[in-house]
Amino acid sequence: MASLKTLVPVLVLAFVLFSFCEAKDILVGGSENAWKIPNNSSDSLNQWARKYRFRVGDFLILKYDSKVDSVLQVTKENYESCNTSKPINEYKDGNTKVELDESGPFYFISGADGHCQKGQKLQVVVMSEKHYDHDNPPVEPPTPAAAPVPSKSSTSQAQAKKGGCSLASASLLGVAFTFV
Repeated sequence: MASLKTLVPVLVLAFVLFSFCEAKDILVGGSENAWKIPNNSSDSLNQWARKYRFRVGDFLILKYDSKVDSVLQVTKENYESCNTSKPINEYKDGNTKVELDESGPFYFISGADGHCQKGQKLQVVVMSEKHYDHDNPPVEPPTPAAAPVPSKSSTSQAQAKKGGCSLASASLLGVAFTFV
């Protein structure tokens, strides 16, 4: 039988591994009314986004009044020029869930006329797995997102990440219980 000194660190490591492997639903701006024209530049969603580390498989949740606004995912060029004419994706439902399915930047602007020019835009940078700093884990948003129904479609990269984490966690737990 293993000593408690051996078992406790292994179980703590398993818990930590489980908590960092799961994709997160992240409420943009930390509140349900954050997708709006900012009051000033320090109130912009980009200021909020710079505080967090987004990972492949995370989901952004954007809540807004679908009668007066929408969210457009755009290229960097269209983000910088506030061009709404050729979005990559357009979201109009008022409760948008966007999967961050690859590393790199994602660009979002408001689809409402003139809102982007007034600062209603968001750039999110998703870390690659190789750049994830395991000694300095991601900071979690202060307000958890409402738990929308998980999307049935997910990318193979996000599934592989989750599968790899689950396998590693299960292996670690198996090692822990062989000591018991």
